[in-house]
Amino acid sequence: MELRSVEELMDLLYACRGVRDTRRRPGPGADLHDHALRTAALLRRGRPADKELQLVGLVRPVGQLLAPADPAGRAGLAADAVRPLLGPRVARLVRLHPWRGAWTDDDLLSLRQADEDGLTTVFDAGVLEDWRTVLELVAARNSRLKAVD
Repeated sequence: MELRSVEELMDLLYACRGVRDTRRRPGPGADLHDHALRTAALLRRGRPADKELQLVGLVRPVGQLLAPADPAGRAGLAADAVRPLLGPRVARLVRLHPWRGAWTDDDLLSLRQADEDGLTTVFDAGVLEDWRTVLELVAARNSRLKAVD
């Protein structure tokens, strides 16, 4: 699946509501939608100019919807889905995010920290609609870059 519009991506992100991620911690698990909003908001606070990194925090859970029975393949499917819309950097970070190796990349370190903090810190992270403009901005920039190539 390749996402071709912000609207398609928004629909998929809305579908994350009520879906629980029970792989990482015992108990009921984190709501993917809420966790994604918190992760993106934390990245916005820590790296306010880096819109692409913020969107990685927002879109990475779509893999769980695309491949619920394939935990190992989720990140790759999510990366492939967002690449046409949000570009290669977002796709690369979505693909690499789940690997918990020795990370030295500042982007991945920031993403990992925000992801972990998003699980344990509870705050009002706003609503998904707050991110539409950022999604449209990054998608438009990616579209312009593809047209130049």
